[in-house]
Amino acid sequence: MAFRPIHPGVDVGHVHLKVADLERAIAFYRDVLGFELMQRYGTQAAFLSAGGYHHHIGLNTWESRGGQAPPPGTTGLYHVAFRYPDRAALADALNRLAEAGWPLDGASDHGVSEALYLRDPDGNGVELYRDRPETEWPRTADGSLAMTTGPLDLKRLLDEAR
Repeated sequence: MAFRPIHPGVDVGHVHLKVADLERAIAFYRDVLGFELMQRYGTQAAFLSAGGYHHHIGLNTWESRGGQAPPPGTTGLYHVAFRYPDRAALADALNRLAEAGWPLDGASDHGVSEALYLRDPDGNGVELYRDRPETEWPRTADGSLAMTTGPLDLKRLLDEAR
């Protein structure tokens, strides 16, 4: 079968995660990250969003109540990434995490973006990032994309947001 590109308007509409404890997961995504709780399905599922959308995140315990995170070396979700509109909004996310005492797994400058990496209460990888404008993306001499991974200066990020 010949390669045929997908329509450029396609994007990721939402992520739906299996969680062990619904209330604990809601507390993280709502109270720490700031997503709004849009709807609950009893005690087994909840839907959260940014900006009033019906949902960006679905959480459920249908098959996972009381469960454990998959062990390292198994397949599954590496991380879900939430794109922030600008550097100030990303700094606000970092500030929220700091206020909650939530640990980071890492923070990177990829040239095309700046990213914070962490785990939710169920061990799911979460990336919070902002894209740089395409005109600032690093390129090779022939114009190809040249993403990098370097340290992100967290103090500078927070200082710029104040």
